[in-house]
Amino acid sequence: MDRRKFLRASALGGSAVAATSLAAPAISQGREQLVMVTSWPRGAAGVWDAVERFSNAVADITGGLLTIDAKAAGELVGAFESFDAAASGQADMYHAADYYFVNTDPALAFFTAVPFGMTAPEMMLWYYNGEGKALHDELCEIYGLKNFIAGQTGPQGGGWYREPIETPEDFQGLKFRMPGLGGETVAAMGASVQVLPPGEIYQALASGALDATEWTGPWSDEAFGLHEVCDYYYPAGFHEPGAALSVSVNLERYNGLSRQFQRAIEVAAAESHQANYAQFTGNNGPALQRLIAGGTQVREFSDDVWAAFGEAANGVMEGYRSDPMFARIHDSVLASMEATSGWLLRTDAVYTAKRAEVLDL
Repeated sequence: MDRRKFLRASALGGSAVAATSLAAPAISQGREQLVMVTSWPRGAAGVWDAVERFSNAVADITGGLLTIDAKAAGELVGAFESFDAAASGQADMYHAADYYFVNTDPALAFFTAVPFGMTAPEMMLWYYNGEGKALHDELCEIYGLKNFIAGQTGPQGGGWYREPIETPEDFQGLKFRMPGLGGETVAAMGASVQVLPPGEIYQALASGALDATEWTGPWSDEAFGLHEVCDYYYPAGFHEPGAALSVSVNLERYNGLSRQFQRAIEVAAAESHQANYAQFTGNNGPALQRLIAGGTQVREFSDDVWAAFGEAANGVMEGYRSDPMFARIHDSVLASMEATSGWLLRTDAVYTAKRAEVLDL
């Protein structure tokens, strides 16, 4: 893959006049404003909270000298056009899940989530205490971007289904909304995968255009009303064991900011990441109880289905390893998980299981 052709081939290349006017620095007595496009509907539980948390933190840290003008999906560009908008300069920055852009570069998926990949704590270990941040910088610099993780959903559910999933064959022909490499995995199992923007999920299910979907977790799924159109929910999924969200700034624009403003973006992103993780985790348990009380049927995938997920996922990941950058990041992720899993399996995993027994949780 020749990543350096990206900007020349960008679908937004014809918007140069608009880009110049939209992304022009707003400077008045040391004040600047950055236009941030997002992949989220305005007010969407959890993901829009991360946008607001980040934007407010930047303003607070800089005493209001640097502000973020956040645009919801569709207000300036479409949900899946935010990467191109920031890379081309049509917008100053984006807030999104980087795995939405795997058609540009599949390696971007590692900075949201990949099948059988990192949990949220493992992602934080790799990103902040390992090679993750440096690799994110190196990859995104190719596209003229400066990236930070700035949100975290924690483990995402295995999805909402009109009919229960009993065997791997139940995925054959299933009209399923799932983005990223997880979507490619269920496609390999025979599903008809659709990658719809978040704001279109409910209507697609209600109309029958979809048979099933994943979104994030019980709290935000409840807010989207997914329990109104699907009866079966699978809390444990293979595709996003800990999904990070990203803030990405046009690199030229970022380099033109003062060090104070650059540092404000970095600190606000990290703070938003951990606060968002706590928010999702704290709200998902009570939401799941409400869904169960309301009649949602909670299921677990069978061992046969899990085995099929694993076989298909391994095939998808192996298929991309011919790309040197993908293989290099994948190796780094695998090494980090191997280094930390032995400790976590013998501490957190054992402790939480025993605590549940002792306290009858």
